[in-house]
Amino acid sequence: MGARVARMFRNFNLENRVHREISRDKPRSAPRHAVTAAQEAPSSAGASEAPESMNEKNAPLLDHLRSLYVESTDPENPQSSKQEKGDEAERRPLQYSIPLDQLGLVEITDVPKGKLTLAEALKALSSYQQQPKTWTVEKIASEYSLELRDCKALLHHFCPFRVQIIPPASAQTKRIKDS
Repeated sequence: MGARVARMFRNFNLENRVHREISRDKPRSAPRHAVTAAQEAPSSAGASEAPESMNEKNAPLLDHLRSLYVESTDPENPQSSKQEKGDEAERRPLQYSIPLDQLGLVEITDVPKGKLTLAEALKALSSYQQQPKTWTVEKIASEYSLELRDCKALLHHFCPFRVQIIPPASAQTKRIKDS
């Protein structure tokens, strides 16, 4: 409740106070010291020399500039600049997608190599589960540009559409009878 009261006092007659502050004369800047004002004022001889020296080409400096090569790196991750350049070149077209325009999202057209979209992961997992002889680990890895160890881990640890019925711990536990 104290915040409401403080807000009322803070916003009271705000528009009039703003107009009064805007219409007030602006303060003038302090006068310059005579010595610094003389140094800042351009002399007639100095004013003509500066543009000529700026427009002239300095051959030794240009040669030195051409010989320079600068490469910046991230101190936390020294290979980040190399990875960013590689990721742009190493992309693969999308194979399976979900229509996202109905949801108001942008549809993805390509994916970095070594990565999967959710639709592709579900498609790969279901095809491996339905036909493990034709869709081997090597074939899925080559199809989606994955590393073999990542593909093995994916197929081993993620099992979609599998229903497991856990038996009761003891015989006395009630079970639902199948009809």
